[in-house]
Amino acid sequence: MDSSSFFLICTLQHSVIYVTCGGLIILYLKEMSVFGHGIETATMILGSTSHDQLLIQISTSFAVLLLVLVGCLLFMVAFVKDRVFQSFFVKGCVLLHISMALWRVLFERRLEEMAYDWLRQLMGDFVLALSWVFFLVCTWRDKYD
Repeated sequence: MDSSSFFLICTLQHSVIYVTCGGLIILYLKEMSVFGHGIETATMILGSTSHDQLLIQISTSFAVLLLVLVGCLLFMVAFVKDRVFQSFFVKGCVLLHISMALWRVLFERRLEEMAYDWLRQLMGDFVLALSWVFFLVCTWRDKYD
């Protein structure tokens, strides 16, 4: 498999993941919160007063918008054939996933409500970053063989 087809598969896979997560969050917010954090933490995260719930709904709407936009951007980028751009884009994606993992290690694990979920989410960040690293290895192999 050459690097262009691997890039297409990887970006389409990530695009589907992001759009699906955004759709599930917007349609099934309470169920996704319980699935991701557990019943006790989900009830605390969803807010106790109506003002808190409104702020959380607005924040969730922006997060879903970001997920769907990133998914659409990945879908558009999937069909770019320029190898230099692909390499640059993949390095940026790896950097993004590593910075998300650092955010989880340095800040999110200190939050009492999120303290139990950060390790599982950290593994998800590393798995997503690893798929991009596989692409870089594939392109380096093609370049130097």
